Amino acid sequence: MWLSNSSVGRKVVMSVTGIALVLFLTFHMAMNLVAIISADGYNMICEFLGANWYALVATAGLAALFIIHIIYAFWLTMQNRKARGSERYAVTDKPKTVEWASQNMLVLGIIVIVGLGLHLFNFWAKMQLPELMHNMGMHADTLTLAYAANGAYHIQQTFSCPTYVVLYLVWLFALWFHLTHGFWSSMQSLGWNNKVWINRWKCISNIYSTIVVLGFALVVVVFFVKTLICNGAC
Repeated sequence: MWLSNSSVGRKVVMSVTGIALVLFLTFHMAMNLVAIISADGYNMICEFLGANWYALVATAGLAALFIIHIIYAFWLTMQNRKARGSERYAVTDKPKTVEWASQNMLVLGIIVIVGLGLHLFNFWAKMQLPELMHNMGMHADTLTLAYAANGAYHIQQTFSCPTYVVLYLVWLFALWFHLTHGFWSSMQSLGWNNKVWINRWKCISNIYSTIVVLGFALVVVVFFVKTLICNGAC
């Protein structure tokens, strides 16, 4: 019960779920990069990760991790605010040692959640969901079902729209800040916080988060440029 009854326990839960989500983001980013190289190759991956039982189990697991991460994030934030009391309203200089991302993790987290909702609307709701509905005997639009495994098509359609391009880049920008702080902070919560390793983790966190976010952003930009070259329209 210490995982929920103590501040240290709640931070451990936040750290473990956060690291698991970072690993998923890494896999998702690498998978998306395939779409730049080969549309057919990417569609093969999408078909493999459709509404199959193992993909559904993984999706449910990811959803559980994300929900737990969100709940504990808000829980810790409210706990910290309650502990500070009226002090949080006092006008004081911000310590130079405190990162901007650290002071705005809640806001960054909310932007990430909103961006995730947009991502689910543009991709999951048009790919895995129709297949799942079809497998359960529920009505699914025939055209939508036909394009369910055509991930490259959905990427091209989404990022042919300048509005979505801007929204996704803003989302990725917020995600970068969230990851750069969250990654090394997780390591600190798990006990790897001595003076030598904490600085190393901060460096690794910046490099790793940059690679992941740039990988996602590259897909957005490349497909948008393809639309411009092909004179596509939103």
